[in-house]
Amino acid sequence: MADTQLDVKSSAPVVVSHVDEAEVPSAAWGWSGESLKAMRIAGWFFTVFLLLMMIGNHSGKVEDLWLIGTAGLMAIILIRDMVVRRHPR
Repeated sequence: MADTQLDVKSSAPVVVSHVDEAEVPSAAWGWSGESLKAMRIAGWFFTVFLLLMMIGNHSGKVEDLWLIGTAGLMAIILIRDMVVRRHPR
């Protein structure tokens, strides 16, 4: 099991942040957050990808309804996220 005690004898510089390295080990090397812009781009990419999946060799409409419904739900979530981030509480 990893030791979570701080080394008092260490000469490494102390970096003050709001992330505890004992809880988030990746904070020690500088990455502990989410890339919100990349997640939004990926969300819109997959929303369009789901709609493009309707073009194909299937003959039933049930698949199309599921693809449209899932893409619509993703679009609603992405738009809501944009509105909430623009107007915080």
